[in-house]
Amino acid sequence: MSDNDEKKTLGVRGGPRSGNVKQSFSHGRTKNVVVETKRKRVVKPKPGGPAAGGAAGSRPQSSSGDASKRPAGISDSEMERRMRALQAAQAREVEDAARREAEEKEREEERQRRREEAEAKEREQREAEERARAKADEEERKRLAAEQAAAAPPPPPPGEDAATRAPAKQPPRKQEKVNTDRDQERGRGKVRDDGGRRAGKLTLNQALAGGEGGRQKSLAAMKRKQERARQKAMGGMQEREKVVRDVQLPETIVVSELANRMAERVGDIIKALMSNGMMVTQNQTIDADTAELIIEEFGHRVVRVSDSDVEDVIDQVQDKAEDLEPRPPVITVMGHVDHGKTSLLDAIRDAKVVSGEAGGITQHIGAYQVETDSGALLTFLDTPGHAAFTSMRARGAQVTDIVVLVVAADDAVMPQTIEAINHAKAAQVPIIVAINKCDKPDANPDKVRTDLLQHEVVVEAMSGDVQDIEVSAKTGKGLEELLEAIALQSEILELTANPNRVAEGAVIEAQLDVGRGPVATVLVQKGTLKQGDIFVVGEQWGKVRALINDRGERVQIAGPSVPVEVLGLNGTPEAGDVLNVVETEAQAREIAEYREKAAKEKRAAAGAGTSLEQLLAKAKEDENVKELPILVKADVQGSAEAIVQAMEKIGNEEVRVRVLHSGVGAITESDIGLAEASGAPVLGFNVRANAPARNSANQKGVEIRYYSVIYDLVDDVKAAASGLLGAEVRENFIGYAQIKEVFKVSGVGKVAGCLVTEGIARRSAGVRLLRDDVVIHEGTLKTLKRFKDEVSEVQSGQECGMAFENYEDVRPGDVIEIFEREEVERTLD
Repeated sequence: MSDNDEKKTLGVRGGPRSGNVKQSFSHGRTKNVVVETKRKRVVKPKPGGPAAGGAAGSRPQSSSGDASKRPAGISDSEMERRMRALQAAQAREVEDAARREAEEKEREEERQRRREEAEAKEREQREAEERARAKADEEERKRLAAEQAAAAPPPPPPGEDAATRAPAKQPPRKQEKVNTDRDQERGRGKVRDDGGRRAGKLTLNQALAGGEGGRQKSLAAMKRKQERARQKAMGGMQEREKVVRDVQLPETIVVSELANRMAERVGDIIKALMSNGMMVTQNQTIDADTAELIIEEFGHRVVRVSDSDVEDVIDQVQDKAEDLEPRPPVITVMGHVDHGKTSLLDAIRDAKVVSGEAGGITQHIGAYQVETDSGALLTFLDTPGHAAFTSMRARGAQVTDIVVLVVAADDAVMPQTIEAINHAKAAQVPIIVAINKCDKPDANPDKVRTDLLQHEVVVEAMSGDVQDIEVSAKTGKGLEELLEAIALQSEILELTANPNRVAEGAVIEAQLDVGRGPVATVLVQKGTLKQGDIFVVGEQWGKVRALINDRGERVQIAGPSVPVEVLGLNGTPEAGDVLNVVETEAQAREIAEYREKAAKEKRAAAGAGTSLEQLLAKAKEDENVKELPILVKADVQGSAEAIVQAMEKIGNEEVRVRVLHSGVGAITESDIGLAEASGAPVLGFNVRANAPARNSANQKGVEIRYYSVIYDLVDDVKAAASGLLGAEVRENFIGYAQIKEVFKVSGVGKVAGCLVTEGIARRSAGVRLLRDDVVIHEGTLKTLKRFKDEVSEVQSGQECGMAFENYEDVRPGDVIEIFEREEVERTLD
């Protein structure tokens, strides 16, 4: 048995390198605990046990004296051998700890030595600069002294009194200076003493004369020099202590940004890179390994990060149980189109939403909050039922707590009803079945209950656990029972959330409003969203400029399960994106830019072929497929997404629809320009073109079509795509003729004497020559005669003469097949 096996037998986890793990070894009264810290690993004795060193070196006691604690079936010698192996493992662990500590100490000494060398080098460089400046200052002082000595007047001859000198013999400038000095002594005039500040100014005469007078040092430079001299006289220069910083280092970094994070001069960083053989500028990018060497050379600490770490600023708060408070339930109304979902919701909230919808069908996700008679708040989401809005229904099921499945009593379980059931099951949310239109004469609720059994939805009337209520949105029947069922289900779920934290929500819908800019309908799920909060949502970010509830009122805050319209985004987000509140605009902008870059790379990778063969195959396939290009502009993001998905389903192996661009908002001139370049029509769904776009479309001949119902848009595009299909050619066999004899006629060639055995033979039809049931020629007839007359057709059972166009290899016994071709227009299903 090996040492590791022995340690596993005794319950020892890990080996000498098992990390920060506390291990306990006991035998008799000896108990030691090995504790490994970050830099030091020691062995501490437990109270009542011997010292660590004694435990490691002492010989284990005989197990015979403590046989009651020894495992059964283990002899004394085996127990003693295992204890020796355990002590050897302890000794190796202590040795490894000492070795690691020595290595860490050596690395620390090496870093200290490199830091001291760098500091000594900098100190020597500064001292050399100081000496050079001091030497230059000394030379300048000597030069100034020499100039002053040369400009001074010569001393008077001995025996001559200065008072007896004639003033007229002095130069004019010196005479003026004497007069000025005299006036100053008598107090008649005051002359400003500038301390020689203007002595170093460069005058025009000095510049033209080219003398030795040059620009002197400024007063600030002189003060700095005096300060350095004073500090040097007081005991030398005071060395500033270097600040060691933690430098965050991504995969790649710009040189100027690296210098900024290190708080070092860019020139020093470039100099260090050049000494390492890299000739770079401050705007170039270097890799993380090179940057790490530079950071360590300057004595800073490296913190390696990745690009995705920018999202770590989003708080992942784990809510405590005592912080949770009850919240209103989120109910999603789902079902097939025209089964009365929105009408039922109108009856609940006493509003008229259906009257404002095109075609009487819901084409957006509507979010409403309703207060019941008992004072309870309920949040309803109304999803569209058309087949094109599959993703919108899936989004509604993902953010909901309860699904109300609306099925018309005069209809049956339809495809969108089945899809809604699948979405609810995938989201693992409870279902309440509302059997609507029970006021109609042909209503049959029992048929609906029976149909639901096929999809594993067993209602309470069928002894199941799914609540079912018969309602009528027109008469108001069963609405109170439906609200009671929703309240009961929400009490069972015990829905809670923490309102006292940063907000987190889901985008239900997004649109580009002309007057308000990008607007997103957000359902707050956690925390409280307040006006002024900075947030990031998908690839967009913004600051909450205003919050508007479902009644159009402006509010200051929105708590959990409250749907609001958020204004202040920099762009239109995707429906289904998650909204997170962050601290600063810089963080939000950085996260949005990272997500946008990642999404762009993902789209580029998805569109690129992995091999040359795949690229060639795709190009060949595109040549054989006809495309109908279109541009789509919609009022909200969800509708644009649904239309694009519907367009992708139109087509076959010959024709397909390609959406060049889809967006939210009015049709603009840029859309018209793109449509003109690609020869595509522009489809506007609940939006219109502005005046410049209309004028541009009229000039360039671009077709603009407006739609308000998605049925009409899909049908028109499908009809237009069907026009690209080639007509289908069908062959109708109209007769057969058998060759009895072959005659050679001058001027005509070989003529086959035939008997029409079946159908009819026409002059204008196509013919095939069959020999032993094998087609040997296909063409047209040159002549069709009966007796000596040219005829247009010959009936069955009659004889005739036939001659083929450009073909004469006919033999008795061959069969002629006569057929006609018919072109049939094709449509897309």
